[in-house]
Amino acid sequence: MYAIVEIAGHQYKVQKDQPVFVNRLTNAEGEEITIDKVMLVSDDTGVKVGAPVIEGASVKAVVDKHLKADKVLIFKKKRRKGYQKLNGFRQSISKIVIKEIIA
Repeated sequence: MYAIVEIAGHQYKVQKDQPVFVNRLTNAEGEEITIDKVMLVSDDTGVKVGAPVIEGASVKAVVDKHLKADKVLIFKKKRRKGYQKLNGFRQSISKIVIKEIIA
């Protein structure tokens, strides 16, 4: 059984007991969250597609921890001018674990 949900403006395909890395959430670590924007649910009986969301469907998840993603390096250079610049950036993310999919 899997579902496609919208979390923090992005769509994710989730399954039970699957860890998902999303943009930083405001919830505390260990807190349970309910995601109501379920767009598709697939189980043994078939596939349900919402327009745009499925009424009454939800996904329960737990915020596991807050961390930072891998560093992204931004390198700028202009040839023959002696100009080069290196910047780094680490996105703040949250790791959530899917506990239950309610269709």
